[in-house]
Amino acid sequence: MSDNTEINPDLDTTTRPAPVIMPGHTFKSVTDKIASIALGRRTPMGWIIGFGISFMVFMVMMYTLGYLVMTGVGIWGNNQPVGWAFDIINLVWWIGIGHAGTLISAILLLLRQDWRTSINRFAEAMTLFAVACAGLFPLFHTGRPWLAYWMFPVPNTMGMWPQFRSPLMWDVFAISTYASVSAVFWFIGLIPDFATLRDRAKKHSAKVIYGMLAMGWRGSARHWHNYETAYLILAGLATPLVISVHSVISFDFTVGIIPGWHATIFPPYFVAGAIYAGFAMVLMLAIPIRRWYGLEDFITMRHLKNMSKIMLASGLIVAYGYMMETFTAWYSGNQFEDYMIKNRFKGPYAFWYWTLIACNVIVPQLLWIKRFRNSIASLFTVSVVISIGMWLERFIIIPVSLHRDFLPGSWGMYSPTEWDWSMYIGTIGFFVMLLFLFVRFVPMISIFEMRTILPQAEVKEAQ
Repeated sequence: MSDNTEINPDLDTTTRPAPVIMPGHTFKSVTDKIASIALGRRTPMGWIIGFGISFMVFMVMMYTLGYLVMTGVGIWGNNQPVGWAFDIINLVWWIGIGHAGTLISAILLLLRQDWRTSINRFAEAMTLFAVACAGLFPLFHTGRPWLAYWMFPVPNTMGMWPQFRSPLMWDVFAISTYASVSAVFWFIGLIPDFATLRDRAKKHSAKVIYGMLAMGWRGSARHWHNYETAYLILAGLATPLVISVHSVISFDFTVGIIPGWHATIFPPYFVAGAIYAGFAMVLMLAIPIRRWYGLEDFITMRHLKNMSKIMLASGLIVAYGYMMETFTAWYSGNQFEDYMIKNRFKGPYAFWYWTLIACNVIVPQLLWIKRFRNSIASLFTVSVVISIGMWLERFIIIPVSLHRDFLPGSWGMYSPTEWDWSMYIGTIGFFVMLLFLFVRFVPMISIFEMRTILPQAEVKEAQ
């Protein structure tokens, strides 16, 4: 298959907006630049070092899980009344990070935003890896992960399980559906690029592997028609999942009667927070990737600034949610809700609450200033701060709301153990390790989509 057969001839490039990559690129140069990263004969030493470090951190998680299964969840810091802690904090945090990938891929595709093409591939991969990390926490939170199949809708004549009134069941359906649709959406988008790697690979083993993944793709008109139909259908299916998944996660809390949880604002509040955290993580990944692999022509400042604007908009919604939480607690006249807010302001965890406000509300306001939006270092720093702030938000919502129950006799304090931290840090290593494997063996930027946004003159010249 030649390079020219990778582009759908039916695409009307004359109606597309101005290209988002630098001029001077041709079909061949785009393909060579992206494919050479995955097909490179020598693995860069930086990649080996980074993968080795992330793999060692991943082994810390595996050791923690082994010890957890042998000993029990008592090694965690969960207690009475804080029955949910790091496990659920990290579940919500990782699921939130995975939202940006689906938003970039599905919603921006339906809105015909061509600037998504440079970042959608690794954003989709980030979604899958984040969901894989998130799924570990509820699985082991049950204490009996070998009975996880009880949570699936299998034939059950005795009517004992699954318990559909449990929020844990809702999480299983939401996360598994989100992961399944995202994985299929990601793989279908990769098929034309796998065919490109198949035809360019020098090693026989690589030809065989990429050939199987390409599923017989030849770039015919029928293939392109089926591809575009399936891609649009999956984009339509994935779009409501962006809203539904984190709304379902928020129902874990809103169905409870605990002050700080029982709030109708949680579904939109959680969705906005998920997009906020997700785009912060995409920026944290895009900035070093474009530098290490010399992809400044493809991931331009326009992409970074657009993501920063979306991050700023979702951050304002999150700030509104914080304000409404405080107003609702005051306006309700409920003494328990009122105490919950005062406890956040002045209680034993007040330092972390105000750190959260600084990270998620104050620091992101720098993005209003053009000079900060044009500074890569500033964008990276703000993204790191937001990621920390969004983790602290989950900490404030979950254990800080639980540690003060209705009765003072039930009050207690929570502090994570070394096993809580090793599990959490280990999932970060797991996430980074998968990301290293992805950028080494899979095109991190969509080759054929980048070629469709080349200037019209260069398209004609390449044809």
